[in-house]
Amino acid sequence: MATALASSPGLPLLRSRFRSPSSLPTLHLRSSPYHRNRHRSFSASASPDLGAVDEDQKTPATIGGGMVSPAMGVEESIGVLKSAAKTRRTPAAEVLSALDAIKKAKVDPSGFFETLGGTESPGRTWMLVFTAEGRLNKGRYFPLTAVQRFDAAGKRIENGVYLGPLGCLTFEGNLSWNKRILAFIFESINIKIGPFGPLRVSLGREEREPSTKDPFFIWFYADEEIAVAQGRGGGIAFWCRCQRVV
Repeated sequence: MATALASSPGLPLLRSRFRSPSSLPTLHLRSSPYHRNRHRSFSASASPDLGAVDEDQKTPATIGGGMVSPAMGVEESIGVLKSAAKTRRTPAAEVLSALDAIKKAKVDPSGFFETLGGTESPGRTWMLVFTAEGRLNKGRYFPLTAVQRFDAAGKRIENGVYLGPLGCLTFEGNLSWNKRILAFIFESINIKIGPFGPLRVSLGREEREPSTKDPFFIWFYADEEIAVAQGRGGGIAFWCRCQRVV
């Protein structure tokens, strides 16, 4: 699903070595007063609407201290996702409904990039929690340990999948940010199998600024605990903050 999210050759992750399932990255989630599990009707475009990104800037909304979207239950939906990230027991239908409400809310993205990537290198890391089809009629908790690192200061991205003692696969490259769109180009792959490696393989791509012709994410929400985005392939997902694997 991560490949479909951004039409990339791999899943978002950080640079690191593999960890066994018993030592997964620690989540940084605080309790939320909005953990009310409400079902909502939802529909969404299968493909991201880049034209709507410009339109969003005209009527931004903020959550908790500013102009709020007229969409009902946005804060409750954020609570649903935070609860889902903690327990992975929230029903998929409730997660899908929450993702739809947040997507429609048009939350002001002005602070998203710093929230996602921090202010200093190596940036911040996020664990993939849940992936859904673009129309939000089907989704599931992601079954593998996938972690993504965004470095806003260095304009770098690193994605990876961790398979415990079997090894890991990570992709590294550069990124760009425009409004709420984070585009990226992977430049190299790191492969580690068991105790061997990692082996670094260059993808031989020219150095240039990533654009919407490359894999990208459109970010609908980001705070210190969770983030929600849609990829170029149309899939929607959410992540939660986690510690960097070293």
